[in-house]
Amino acid sequence: MRTGERGIFPAYYAHAVVSQAKEFIGMKRNTGWVERYNVQFLGSVEVPYHQGNGILCAAMQKIATTRKQTVHLRPPSTCDLEISLQGVKLVMSLDEYGGDDEFDRCSHFFQMKNISYCGCHPKNSCYFGFITKHPVLNRFACHVFVSQESMRCVADSVGRAFHEYYQEHLEYACPTEDIYLE
Repeated sequence: MRTGERGIFPAYYAHAVVSQAKEFIGMKRNTGWVERYNVQFLGSVEVPYHQGNGILCAAMQKIATTRKQTVHLRPPSTCDLEISLQGVKLVMSLDEYGGDDEFDRCSHFFQMKNISYCGCHPKNSCYFGFITKHPVLNRFACHVFVSQESMRCVADSVGRAFHEYYQEHLEYACPTEDIYLE
């Protein structure tokens, strides 16, 4: 992500976004609510299917194994996960390179409609991941994060956002009207 090369984040898939105003943080639940979590990004890997705890755990295992070999060379990047009704925004901090300015942060946004599954590792809830689908091709990727504390609150937040998004989408796509028969 830091190099700008394409890979698990093709242009169709994750969009660079301009930082939003922080006025939404701390608001009550409405269409503009945002929850922010400070976590460490371990990496992303392509997965064969769009859902399932087995797929999620296998991806976490693969990324964790790979990271163990390179953790002393490249420690995990600190990032903020901003979860909202629209999707999940991954804001990578580039302050390891000396910049702490808002413009020195790399952002990727995953639309809620492209997130197909999320959860914590069943044996170690400090690991969290979510699976996204490519909007055009039949390809899926799992993005894995770690924290010192349990990540269940992050999984619950994505679950609530997912539920609210689809409730709103269902009301829009399939409106119900009162029909009176006499």
